[in-house]
Amino acid sequence: MSKEGLADFETWSDELHGGSWISWAELAAADWDDVANEVDGCVHEFRRSSDGSWRMHGRNTGLTRFAELSGPADARQLYSAGSVYPENTEWPDGDTRFRVGRLRRRDAVPDSEWGAVWSTMRTLADLHGDEGVRLVVWFDN
Repeated sequence: MSKEGLADFETWSDELHGGSWISWAELAAADWDDVANEVDGCVHEFRRSSDGSWRMHGRNTGLTRFAELSGPADARQLYSAGSVYPENTEWPDGDTRFRVGRLRRRDAVPDSEWGAVWSTMRTLADLHGDEGVRLVVWFDN
């Protein structure tokens, strides 16, 4: 980790966990269509694309509409539908649908949010080699 990254980490260290890293070589070799072993705890929102296929729009998005469709008994179910409803339970809503299921790797880190990171890492890897570039992460509480 860089000195700057480590300094930032240390100022938050009481509230952080799960520090890790992954190289560009590992990311480039990943099977982005690989499906998780377990059902995701979140409800997934899908929207119909212009070609008629369903594309994942987000996780735990549109929760107000999901609550109207699913009628959960309490607010906790809004954030943990995957733990409450069976896998593949769906709530259709026109060109949107909500579904409980397993994530593919690409769903967990969509290009809409991570594309700039992948592009930057790819550029750095062209300069420094795939093993010479890594993404360092940690999570807050």
